[in-house]
Amino acid sequence: MQAHDLAGEAPSILFVDDEPTSRKWFAREFGDEFKVATAGGVDEALAILGERSHEFGVLVTDYRMPQRDGMKLLRAVQRDYRHVVRLLATAYAEKDVAIAAVNQGKVLRILEKPLDGAATREALREAIAMFRSQALERMLNEGRVAALREAIGFLAHELNTPLATVRGYVSTVAARHVPPTADSPPGLAQFTEDHPGEIVAALERAERRALYAQSLVSTFVQSARDAYPGALPQSITASSLVGALLDEFPFEGNERAIVTSDVQRDFSLPGRRDLLYLVLCTLTKNALLALRGQSAPQLRLEVNCDPQGLHGRRAWIQFKDNGPGIPPAVLAKLTREPVTTRGESGGNGMGLMFCNRVMQAISGSIDVQSELGQGTAVTLYFRPVDERAP
Repeated sequence: MQAHDLAGEAPSILFVDDEPTSRKWFAREFGDEFKVATAGGVDEALAILGERSHEFGVLVTDYRMPQRDGMKLLRAVQRDYRHVVRLLATAYAEKDVAIAAVNQGKVLRILEKPLDGAATREALREAIAMFRSQALERMLNEGRVAALREAIGFLAHELNTPLATVRGYVSTVAARHVPPTADSPPGLAQFTEDHPGEIVAALERAERRALYAQSLVSTFVQSARDAYPGALPQSITASSLVGALLDEFPFEGNERAIVTSDVQRDFSLPGRRDLLYLVLCTLTKNALLALRGQSAPQLRLEVNCDPQGLHGRRAWIQFKDNGPGIPPAVLAKLTREPVTTRGESGGNGMGLMFCNRVMQAISGSIDVQSELGQGTAVTLYFRPVDERAP
């Protein structure tokens, strides 16, 4: 995407005609409003586009030219420079020429020669407007594709850990199976245990992780349904998302007991539920990993909003733990670079970068405050969906 696609600076117009006087007239007539370049034939026009296609947004070509006519140029530009809006100028507006121009060259307008200054200027303005509209759509599509690629990649990463854990538990249980003997009672499977209840506990942990993975997949399936035209816009409150997190996250051992939530004032969340749910899961996982080995660990989730607060910081979800804190050198880069305090255990530092991008996409922000030995507070600031711009 070029800067002039959406900025105030207009893209250039390439005018192609084998008559020098026609080229001079076009450049003089419309050069006061548009940046105009000219070419004397198809080969010259294609050479210009081959070197500087990013500069041009509109092509106007004559139809009758020696060697290669304008239709060949339109087809080549349609194939190789699809971002360029195309217009055909001809004094030979036969029906078959017009049909071919529309069907093969995908022209916006057919201009009759000799060109009328006012009508041509209006057509050029329309072409520039279409170029900008298409450029915006391309940018939005590229953004959607990039966001989807990133979300799917992060989802795959998040699913990999619980599914690998499930496989580990299942393998452990399978390895403890005692093959039946001749005198084994029918319909009864036997397993060895190092301590009573070990097998059942392993199966329960595997089930929790499988349910967590299923909840992530279900969330994305619903998001895909909501993306279809005509679907009702998503509406979710901060408290319901936190509630879903506490119900579905695969807590280890007594981890659930150390997590508390405090909904002081609820609010509606903007953005897609699946991405926001992944953000909450990521912050919960990071905090619980930091709290392992701590005495009297605590993780507190707070939901609140302040209608009188600063613009853009009127609603928030905060994760506050009493863990070891984050070193200042890591804290300074945490949401901008792939740094991690858990590299030795497989951390890749991408989690908070992903969270930061999700929050920025919904005009929110993420703030991380931490001191060594004093714990960490990660706050997600939102602009509620019912807030009106002043």
